[in-house]
Amino acid sequence: MKNTEVIPTKSRILVASRNKGKLREINRLIAGLPIEVLSLDAFEEIIDPEETGSTFRENALLKARYYAKLTGEISLSDDSGLEVTALDNKPGIYSARYGGANASYQNKIDKLLRALSQKPVSDRSARFVCALALVDADQKILFEAEGICEGTIQSSPRGEGGFGYDPIFVPIGFDKTFGEIDEGAKDRISHRGIALEKLISFLRDFSASSLDEVKFSPVESAV
Repeated sequence: MKNTEVIPTKSRILVASRNKGKLREINRLIAGLPIEVLSLDAFEEIIDPEETGSTFRENALLKARYYAKLTGEISLSDDSGLEVTALDNKPGIYSARYGGANASYQNKIDKLLRALSQKPVSDRSARFVCALALVDADQKILFEAEGICEGTIQSSPRGEGGFGYDPIFVPIGFDKTFGEIDEGAKDRISHRGIALEKLISFLRDFSASSLDEVKFSPVESAV
């Protein structure tokens, strides 16, 4: 029988992201755990690593290891993006850099919709993918997880909520975009929400006084 006790005293995790929307989502989703969340704002001197991985999983692990080594903190990193079927799964791992490093998300959305409109096929299916990696200061992988949310791309943005490509993505079973769906519903079905729920379940399986004292061997994975 699984131990479902929550870790009794606060542990500390660095959420290795500078994306404000992503940080809000992660903080909201793990708010029920006794975990102090640090952001990269506490380590402004650290330069972000080059994301050289060929998959979401590789980039998530690369970033988690990098920040854990430099900060000495248990680090949680995610790599996520949008895969559009008719665009050969682009922008994929380049979702944040689609249209250029300094392009706004409106610019990125405009570029994606232009590219999609030039395709002869009517397939507008797409999916959001999120890979998570939790790594300690000794570079040990504590946990990995993946979340996927299938849906379709709309011809124009709708809604002011969410962030990134949310205003053009309608998840299966809904008629609203992620930009229109309320936060609670999005948290339950989104790629990041699904991946984080796996992480939360993993953390709840342990009743150690802190994450540092938990012996994670072998690596747990929900990928």
